[in-house]
Amino acid sequence: MNSTLLISEQSPHAIAIEPIRQQVNRIINELIASLPDHKTLAGDEQRGIIARYTAVLEGNFIYWMTAAYLAAQSEEARSILLDNLREEVRDAHPAMLRRFAIAAMAFPMDSDSLAVHDSLTNVRLFFGRLSGVQSILAMAFFEGFIQRFMGYLAGLAAARGSVDMEYTDVHGVCDIAHAEGLYQALSAEMTVNPLDRSQGLFEGVDLLRALIGNIVFNATIVRTQCSD
Repeated sequence: MNSTLLISEQSPHAIAIEPIRQQVNRIINELIASLPDHKTLAGDEQRGIIARYTAVLEGNFIYWMTAAYLAAQSEEARSILLDNLREEVRDAHPAMLRRFAIAAMAFPMDSDSLAVHDSLTNVRLFFGRLSGVQSILAMAFFEGFIQRFMGYLAGLAAARGSVDMEYTDVHGVCDIAHAEGLYQALSAEMTVNPLDRSQGLFEGVDLLRALIGNIVFNATIVRTQCSD
């Protein structure tokens, strides 16, 4: 992807944002369309997706958002990111996710954490570079994906007999506003702290997309490799 086509030093930031948003939406649509039918998955495959998702999100999402906040130079962007962080902490979203996983009998085991170790490490190192524009765009993508993914995650949990859907219900609604706010933050950050043309605008998005693929398809990939 040639991200430089989406960034113009002469154009108003509002013009630059819409093509970026459209490209992110296309990526999210492709990911959602690729999800296997949860009704056809075996019980251990359903458990594995929930467990790997929990292993990634419970201890990392607030860290990623904090990294984006630390990286941002625009006061508008920092204010938006701080509001998101307050909500995550105030409403104890990690605890909400943990209850969801336990109710679905899908609390992560060592094997679940190890299954996503490499792709998760790549994402952690990316956020550790503290690149404002790249980090905010990555979070906008991830918030948008989560909002679309919640119905699927709830379906997996229901198939495992769970009735605790607080986590998926809350994030299926609040992440719409979060994603929109992050695009506003991106617009502000691109104006104050534009990305160097030598850097890939979608680097964080690509790393998160790989991590999502690891979360969803890990069990299938392992089975295919073994059968070969």
